[in-house]
Amino acid sequence: MKGISTILLLVLSNTFMTFAWYGHLKFKELRWFENLGLISIVLISWGIAFFEYMFQVPANRIGFKGNGGPFSLVELKVLQEVITLMVFMAFTLIFFKNESIRANHVIGFFFLVLAVYFIFKK
Repeated sequence: MKGISTILLLVLSNTFMTFAWYGHLKFKELRWFENLGLISIVLISWGIAFFEYMFQVPANRIGFKGNGGPFSLVELKVLQEVITLMVFMAFTLIFFKNESIRANHVIGFFFLVLAVYFIFKK
């Protein structure tokens, strides 16, 4: 159960972080945000990123073997990175329809998933 909770919290965490890092690129399309300066965008992104930490920190605490969780520190980091890419790919396909996913992206992603396999191999 701690493993599933950790993964779900990491997905939520990365969803907020993706919006904090890349969501602002769509602000120009929204009337309220179209004239905001860089400082305003940074502050809004920090506000969104706060929620990323609200999920990331508990995910790491729950999931870490040293706290009774199922994952080593390296396993947590690799999980987080692959989840980040999965969330980013979904975000890109949903919100940035003008971006394309090419074969080299898919191949690179495959190798990252393969990395997870080798990291978790006992």
